[in-house]
Amino acid sequence: SFYVCFLGVCGGEFSILRSPQSVVFRDGSWPIPGERIPDVAALTMGFSVEEDLPWPGLGVGDLFHRPQATVLVTVKGVDKLPVKGFSYPIENAVPFSLDSVANAIHTLFSEEMPVVLQLAPSEERVYMVGKANTVFEDLSVTLRQLRNRLFQDSSILSSLPLNSLSRNNEVDLLFLSELQVLHDIASLLSRHKHLAKDHSPDLYSLELSGLEEVGKRYGEDSQQFKDASQILVDSLQKFADEMFNLYGGNAVVEVVVVKEFNSPLSRKTRSILQASQSKKENPYNLAYPYNYDYSVIFNIVLWMMIGLALAVIVISYNLWNMDPGYDSIIYRMTNQKIRMD
Repeated sequence: SFYVCFLGVCGGEFSILRSPQSVVFRDGSWPIPGERIPDVAALTMGFSVEEDLPWPGLGVGDLFHRPQATVLVTVKGVDKLPVKGFSYPIENAVPFSLDSVANAIHTLFSEEMPVVLQLAPSEERVYMVGKANTVFEDLSVTLRQLRNRLFQDSSILSSLPLNSLSRNNEVDLLFLSELQVLHDIASLLSRHKHLAKDHSPDLYSLELSGLEEVGKRYGEDSQQFKDASQILVDSLQKFADEMFNLYGGNAVVEVVVVKEFNSPLSRKTRSILQASQSKKENPYNLAYPYNYDYSVIFNIVLWMMIGLALAVIVISYNLWNMDPGYDSIIYRMTNQKIRMD
């Protein structure tokens, strides 16, 4: 199965395009820390996280019906995109990845071969695991493949209104090739609809930077950038609807849009400052009051001790009430002379 989580980084905006009834997002302007976006994806899929997430935007939902697919799309180079759905501002927009979510899927569903696809077309970064290796083996992942795919008969160039964008400009073609990847993912998945009906959740993480390159090439006030932004919004919404429908409505579609990520250096500095503050707040170096494995360990120890205690009681009772004159079969079969001695 596939849990679609469409994350759009809008220079500080996190948007929910589609979600099933089992996942509850509340309408509000609560900021979400950029480094906690993977935790939102994990929690919506029913996985636990190491640190509690006190963010009001995500409700409890139905714990027994989790989404079957997550698609995270990161769009760089713009502050905001006019997408439909709930939107939340992002604070501390640091680089993030869904590696922790992918590892959780591998650990819990290793035998069922879930689909895991992480792709950054413009940087030629691709990571496919499980059934994704067979489903998306024909997906264009290199710049040469992307360019060739655009000029095939079934490409989006035949149906997409380019407006001020050009077929002859490399920057424009890079942007359009990323949209082609979105189209091809949904198209290839539609040929393997059985994957949306299995019991293992799937994960898709896509990073799009073509719009950022268009802005650098023409300027953010140019007609090309405006046209590209509108085309991207329409393509994202269409992609979200297709993925949502392929999984029978059991998918969350989120979008994260970010102008630019904060540098890792500033993030490291922040973490050091946070550590120094925590020392002042906890001068006695006390342990954390709760561990997520506590309830599991407690139940194991509790019921094992109860079982052992009951076993000792039953055995002791039977030993105490044994008939001393009752001869076992071994004692009765021994020689009578020995017995008389």
